[in-house]
Amino acid sequence: MTRAPAPHVADSHDLIRVHGARENNLKDVGIEIPKRRLTVFTGVSGSGKSSLVFDTIAAESQRLINETYSAFVQGFMPTLARPEVDVLDGLTTVIGVDQQRMGGDPRSTVGTATDANAMLRILFSRLGEPHIGPPSAYAFNVPSVRASGAITVERGARKAVKATFSRTGGMCPRCEGRGAVTDLDLAQLYDDSKSLSEGALTVPGYKAGGWNYRLYSESGFYDADKPIRKYTKRELHDFLHREPTRMKIAGINMTYEGLIPRIQKSMLAKDREGMQPHIREFVDRAVTFTTCPDCDGTRLSEGARSSKVAGISIADACAMQISDLAEWARGLDEPSVGPLLGKLRHSLDAFSEIGLGYLALDRPAGTLSGGEAQRVKMIRHLGSSLTDVTYVFDEPTTGLHPHDIQRMNDLLLRLRDKGNTVLVVEHEPETIAIADHVVDLGPGAGTAGGTVCFEGTVEGLRAGGTITGRHLDDRTALKETVRKPTGTLPVRGATAHNLRGVDVDIPLGVLVAVTGVAGSGKSSLVHGSIPASEGVVSVDQTPIRGSRRSNPATYTGLLDPIRKAFAKANDVKPALFSANSEGACPTCNGAGVVYTDLAMMAGVATTCEDCEGKRFQASVLEHHLGGRDISEVLAMPVTEAEEFLGSGEARTPAAHRILQRLADVGLGYLSLGQPLTTLSGGERQRLKLATHMADKGGGRSVLVLDEPTTGLHLADVEQLLGLLDRLVDSGKSVIVVEHHQAVMAHADWIIDLGPGAGHDGGRIVFEGAPADLVAARSTLTGEHLAAYAGV
Repeated sequence: MTRAPAPHVADSHDLIRVHGARENNLKDVGIEIPKRRLTVFTGVSGSGKSSLVFDTIAAESQRLINETYSAFVQGFMPTLARPEVDVLDGLTTVIGVDQQRMGGDPRSTVGTATDANAMLRILFSRLGEPHIGPPSAYAFNVPSVRASGAITVERGARKAVKATFSRTGGMCPRCEGRGAVTDLDLAQLYDDSKSLSEGALTVPGYKAGGWNYRLYSESGFYDADKPIRKYTKRELHDFLHREPTRMKIAGINMTYEGLIPRIQKSMLAKDREGMQPHIREFVDRAVTFTTCPDCDGTRLSEGARSSKVAGISIADACAMQISDLAEWARGLDEPSVGPLLGKLRHSLDAFSEIGLGYLALDRPAGTLSGGEAQRVKMIRHLGSSLTDVTYVFDEPTTGLHPHDIQRMNDLLLRLRDKGNTVLVVEHEPETIAIADHVVDLGPGAGTAGGTVCFEGTVEGLRAGGTITGRHLDDRTALKETVRKPTGTLPVRGATAHNLRGVDVDIPLGVLVAVTGVAGSGKSSLVHGSIPASEGVVSVDQTPIRGSRRSNPATYTGLLDPIRKAFAKANDVKPALFSANSEGACPTCNGAGVVYTDLAMMAGVATTCEDCEGKRFQASVLEHHLGGRDISEVLAMPVTEAEEFLGSGEARTPAAHRILQRLADVGLGYLSLGQPLTTLSGGERQRLKLATHMADKGGGRSVLVLDEPTTGLHLADVEQLLGLLDRLVDSGKSVIVVEHHQAVMAHADWIIDLGPGAGHDGGRIVFEGAPADLVAARSTLTGEHLAAYAGV
């Protein structure tokens, strides 16, 4: 009898060991995660899931990989600090697939973000008729270049050789591959009935008498006392378009430049979100975006549009819905490019598998939602030859209809079955159910969390008695009675995106849920078609404008009553208690960290040594309110601050009311001074909602919410439903775009769009009470809601 060979020592490394993790709110966490398995991390929002998975495991893997590069290459990479952890053992290469929005550059599309565009360009360069050149001839990111000249070659008697160079690119020369051209409305730049001496310029920063203004009024290229409308062609050209010219004004060397190029460089070239409000307002007013007339928005040159395969140009292919494009690719039979076609079909089919078949390859990447962006990033990895790597996902079911969640689960299992370790941060019970291993963090959020409450199987979690285990099988019952509408909001002939002339009356004074599979037209109806009257306010998940100095206390107006309370208690000025004003630490200017710009290398942020990250001068921290200084109050979570400012010496009713609203929307774990740049999409939306709750009725009586359950634990969904009820009972109309069955079951009225996604959607397939939708079971939403409610 032959004995089985002893296992090789190399096969014994089957665990990722974490010991003593203290990143953010983690309290000496120690766990062992099985490799080549699907592990789901659960727990309430703020319990430490992301701190463990992203900020500890993924961050350390990235740091160790970066250290393998040469010092020269490392100079171009961000400097990563080692996470606060004692032991991290058994790590593999980590690929993080998060929900960060993709690049907002107009040249970044769904096609360029995946390999689909590259494969199409090769296909057209091989099969396109007429043949116009290599793959670059079909790329809207590559301009055509032609050059000629002479090069010197020292070879015998020959000294100079004439050389020409040309490259055929697919970029439209008019819009430079952007698909749209910008135009300046001259009427917003100046009043042509006035002269420069009379103050004709109306551009912000060009105040009469200032240097910007004097550059034009004293240039001498035209008569400053003549109305602009009476300028000759030459004078108008010099005023608006003249090339940079060195000159002296009042004895000072200056560079004169036409008004239009000067504004384009100083204002239009900047990021819109970083502009001051009055500049942003001017730019919105003065700049008009129109579809490029030369390429008709396709971004491609005339040559690239003329070359066709089976009657379709590359512009047509990129504009098609991806599910249709996959059908077209299946119809091509050309043995010379057989392997390429096979790879292209596989890539396009992956879009449909992942529930994104309704997109088009020319869709700008910046317009994708967080959930869509994460799934597009997934496509790169589905056909990857890499194995034995660790994939890290951040709530991959965000924005998915229950019908699509099963597809996502299948993809996660496929990645695991290729021999990869898959780590998923998730709240959705359907995804938790497929886990091989579950790690539940908690028991609470913020300082009340950061410990491992359970580690084991899904069955063990159910029986374990943790918050997640207790709520895993929660089901919200269908309402027996629903509220009666107080009126309607009519939408007529809605055609935004894929909507097909939709007519619908949205009831007011009730809780309305707009449902349907991803891509069915929900957002197009709610954000693109509801009349944008004074009464409608949209509370979405887009980033909140503000710098890294902004935090929940400044955004909600909470800091003002706190500063006044400190000032009154200590008989000093309120400005001392602002990190953006007199009380700021002089070393870091109140930022708490010192940013070192390393020129070509990534900047580095280090905690300020003088204030130790507290942001205030030492003298300010000597002033107390209720025994705490201002930095200690800003470090408090909302729930602790609510108790502190609600009674006793520190009682501040104005601040307490704002804190109650923050706790109501499920943000009790947030620190008052946490930078807004660190909040997730769901947290941002709930923060905006808390500020709008202060508006008692009044003009803004219709609230539109976009998936408010994003990032919410099962236990917090019940609290959100109570909040939505209170909003409706206070006289507001609440319209919610939502996939969560608990919100659907709790709604008074459901508008279901579909039946499918993209051009298979865009129609209303049901309007009525949730109970009627369940009874009819006529739509995908109805079937899933019936299964959820157990009817």
